[in-house]
Amino acid sequence: MSEVTAIQAPVPAGGPQQVRRPQLLAVGVMIWLGSEFMFFSGLFAAFFTIRAHAAVWPPAGTKLDTYQALIFTVVLLASSPTMQFGVWAQERGERAKARAWIVVSLLLGAAFLGNQLYEWNTLPFRPSTNAYGSLFYIMSGLHGLHVLLGLVAMVALLARLSGPKGDPGETPVFQAVSYYWHFVDIVWIGLFSALFLLS
Repeated sequence: MSEVTAIQAPVPAGGPQQVRRPQLLAVGVMIWLGSEFMFFSGLFAAFFTIRAHAAVWPPAGTKLDTYQALIFTVVLLASSPTMQFGVWAQERGERAKARAWIVVSLLLGAAFLGNQLYEWNTLPFRPSTNAYGSLFYIMSGLHGLHVLLGLVAMVALLARLSGPKGDPGETPVFQAVSYYWHFVDIVWIGLFSALFLLS
């Protein structure tokens, strides 16, 4: 009797190659952020359509503190690199550094949100005053809600960092939150330009 031997493909010298697939969480967050981008694009379209048909823009009595808004814009944008530093530290296993950077990002985001609440209480117009007031409160308010959700996500990250060791799914969560936070910062650049500079 003759033996039948199976023919196997040679294994590469470096061992079997693994196909790297993107994390499902990252893909899901990217798709969700795409829908959020479309949502804010609709708000920008409404803003510029109303602005184009207005005889005077912004209406009389609409006064904004552009310099104060610029300062807190810088504060919010500064939280983007600090957030990324936290992600990189977590990826390296430096949990104390990651925790410190996330706390810094949390404080910067909270300062921005606090200034926005102060603005809403001191502005000389309200959503019902005119079209600009409605757009200002809707656009900045929805962005503020996204900032608040980002801060809640950061608190959740800090809770995950409370233990001495992380779990295998920890890094994708940190990366997903950083994608979201960078998106929030980028959207604010457009909102600041439309509401404060181009008005």
